[in-house]
Amino acid sequence: MALKKRKIFTILQYIFFLGIGILLLWLSFRKLDMLEVWNDIQGANYFWMIAALVSAIASHIFRSLRWNLLINSLNYKTKLSTTFYALMVGYMANTAVPRMGEFMRCGVLSKKERIPFNALFGTVISERIFDLVVLIVIIVFVLVFQLKKLGGFLDQTFGPFFQNVFSNINYLLLFVGISVLLFAVLILVIIKLKEKIKKIPFYQKIHGFLDGLFAGIKTIMKLREKWLFLFHTIIIWIFYALMVYFPLFMLPETSKLDFVDALTILAIGSLGVVAPVPGGIGAYHFIVKAVLVEIFGIGGIAAGSFAAITHAGQTILNVAVGTLSYFYIGLLSKRENPLND
Repeated sequence: MALKKRKIFTILQYIFFLGIGILLLWLSFRKLDMLEVWNDIQGANYFWMIAALVSAIASHIFRSLRWNLLINSLNYKTKLSTTFYALMVGYMANTAVPRMGEFMRCGVLSKKERIPFNALFGTVISERIFDLVVLIVIIVFVLVFQLKKLGGFLDQTFGPFFQNVFSNINYLLLFVGISVLLFAVLILVIIKLKEKIKKIPFYQKIHGFLDGLFAGIKTIMKLREKWLFLFHTIIIWIFYALMVYFPLFMLPETSKLDFVDALTILAIGSLGVVAPVPGGIGAYHFIVKAVLVEIFGIGGIAAGSFAAITHAGQTILNVAVGTLSYFYIGLLSKRENPLND
């Protein structure tokens, strides 16, 4: 019964976020002449989109190389091809269910290479933490070099929110104080009942999972090739920037933007990618279009066309390569384990 309720909740959650994505997509294009958008899409120079997709594949290869470094620090050996296939299966899963890709790629690689799932998931968390640091660095860089362009946009977008927060500072402090107090009480209760909690079977399962998870997270500290890890990370983000920069040349209106502008779109547009909507649909279009229109003064038609083309290109790439990777990694497993047939 509980499992059935969980499935219903998951389906309703998916429908809810998909609905938000569709709403944002409608908001992005509702005031645009769709015939003009379609003409823009048809007239785009797709050589630059192909260059962006090649950059995407290159970034995925270097991400696979970097993931191998973390896995190898756990004393497991993996091939570049295998980690690449698992990674692409993950990206394919993300287009359907947000954040499912992280579990999917770990599950595929765990089954293929017989590496504990929780250890692999820990390495993925390590990756994400490191990438978050890089993204913060890029955001700071963008804020410094795009201060004039961003100043008005940020003030217009977030000014009312901060005014509201600071006008109700007493309520904010009360909320923080109660939260800290409740957290302290929870910690004290756990410490007092620690021995009883340890005897619960569920606790033992969770503890075992967390041990493997933290072992994976600590892989960065164990890395023997830290500089190589850093090099791969820099290359990954350079290719990410090129994935945004190259498509700017598709349309005459966006071709005047430079590499720093592309970094700005990457930094703010990342919010659309991590939004909990399937494949970033709607959220990506809404944010990227807003950045192009409000910060860079690009016309709504060109901004909408750019967002539509780049999102569609990345989605098609992830689904196509991810599907091929899924079948290919399955074929490899059958060839290596013929007795399972």
